[in-house]
Order: sequence, then structure tokens, then C-alpha cells
Amino acid sequence: MNHHDAVSRARTFRRLHQGPRPLLLPNVWDALSARVFEQAGFEALATSSAAVAWSLGYRDGGELPREELLAAVARIARVLKAPLSVDLEDGYGDTPARVADTVAAAIRAGAAGVNLEDGRYDAEGRFRLRGAEEMRERLQAARAAADALDVPIFINARTDLFLHGEGPAEARFDETLARARLYLDSGADGVFPIGLSDPALLARLCAALSAPVNAAAMPGLPDLAELSALGVARISTAIGPALVAMQALSRTAEALRDTGDLSVLRTPFSYADAQALFAPQA
Repeated sequence: MNHHDAVSRARTFRRLHQGPRPLLLPNVWDALSARVFEQAGFEALATSSAAVAWSLGYRDGGELPREELLAAVARIARVLKAPLSVDLEDGYGDTPARVADTVAAAIRAGAAGVNLEDGRYDAEGRFRLRGAEEMRERLQAARAAADALDVPIFINARTDLFLHGEGPAEARFDETLARARLYLDSGADGVFPIGLSDPALLARLCAALSAPVNAAAMPGLPDLAELSALGVARISTAIGPALVAMQALSRTAEALRDTGDLSVLRTPFSYADAQALFAPQA
């Protein structure tokens, strides 16, 4: 992707966060899933770290090698006109410099936005929440990397307090808000309090921040209309689309195994339809 296209997609992606309705982002994992959602009319897409890892034969949670992720991003971005946001988990590095290197590489691969989270997994696979100041330095490094390439990517800072139940429950919201403010002052453009689904708390957070707040489609999350009324600006479908696809394949596999009925392989979506998804785009 040339520099002009990279800048144009990044600017488009930033603008989509300011629309009259929340930005609904389908989370994809390969070129095929990305083109299906783009063809359906979605103006921007995002990767799911879990779905990309599964598609490449790894578990979620930092096991996918960075170079395999970047190769997958490049394959997805190559077939899209829509901007693509990339879930970089914790930035694939223990130092801010390494995070900066990852962000620069993701931009070169075609990212118009990135997610960076304040949690990580240690060598034993246990979750660890980074200190807020450490995350501040990592976000500053990410923004500096984007500025050095002169590509205005949207940095979505994810905080994992609610997802993992970190700290006392009564202090969790205040800590999330404090981290959100710090992250926004450190180069982030939006915040992603993943795991926060309580409508009253979401409304409080949105009212307290002047930047886009992201919610994820997880059990207990309100519907789109209510999220919009609460002030949520961006909604990720998370692992939902990947699980839908996996379930469809699983049911097909079971039907073939149990009945041998080849008609389960017939769908209205044809070979020609699939080929058309990857025809050269003007």
C-alpha cells in the first residue's frame, strides 16, 4: 500500500468515529471473511486477535508470532478498500521501543488503526495488568511511530480491568476512568473498556470522556440502539463472527459424518460469487 492510500484510509477511519450512529466494526480474520463483510456494505473492519490466531493454528493470548500476524494483516488489507483496524494485543513487546516497532510494521502492512491493551500474559499463560504509567509510555511510543510515518492511525487503548475482574469491584470503574484519561493524554484516540457491559456505568464513562468509547459484543451487552443512547461511539463484534463460521462448519461436518448427505454442501452462495469477491477492484 502506498503512503497516499495509507493516509487516506487512516483519515477515513478517524472520521467514521464521528458519525451520527455508533461505528459497528465486524471483526474478521482473513481475506475471505474481510471481503464478505466489505461486500455487505461495512465501511470499516477490524481484526480479532483470537480469530486470527485460531485461523493460523494458535490459541489466543499472545501465542501467535508477530510476523504471522503481520503477514495476515497484509493479506487482508491487500483485498480491501475499507480501512482496517488491527488488534495488536499488547503490542508484541516488553518495551515501548518494541511496541513502536510493531505499530510501524502494522501500518506498513495496511493498518489504519490499532488496538493496544494494558494486559499481558506471562510465560505461564497467567494474565498480568500493566501499570498505568507503563501503558502511558507504550502508547506514547505507538503514537510517535505513527507520526514518524506520517500516517494518522486511530489508536484504541484497551483496558482490561472489567474483563479480568482486576481489583476491588467498587474501585474498578474509577480506575478504568483514570486509566482512560491517562491513555487519551498519552496518544490514544479512543478507549475500550472491554468487559464493561453495565448500561449505567457505560453511560457514566461516555459522559466523562470527550473521546470515542468502544464496547464489545459480549454476553450482557445492550443492543445497538441502547448503546447509541448511552453514548457509545464504537462497537466491535469481537469473536462473534468467527464463532458463527466455526459453528456452521461444525454442523456441516456433523451432518456429513452422520448422514453422508452431500446436499448440505449446497448453498445459494456459489463458486462464481466467491470468485467475484476477489475480482480486481477499480
